[in-house]
Amino acid sequence: MKCLMCKNETTIDGTTTVTFERDGMTLVVKNVPARVCRNCGEAYVNEETTKRLLETAEQAAFEGVQVEVRNFQAA
Repeated sequence: MKCLMCKNETTIDGTTTVTFERDGMTLVVKNVPARVCRNCGEAYVNEETTKRLLETAEQAAFEGVQVEVRNFQAA
């Protein structure tokens, strides 16, 4: 996949960190699998991983999390 941001490099397998903020909650999820641009560092997360991240964020909000850092957990 060619990077949509810098249009210069091909992306490679890697990881990224995703941060969610909503209604006073901040959730940071580290080690999220992604395609990462070697030139600019832009990260692209696939649909399945995005679905899992959103489920994790919803669960954290339900649990009343205010600030938390988690490692990505595959389903």
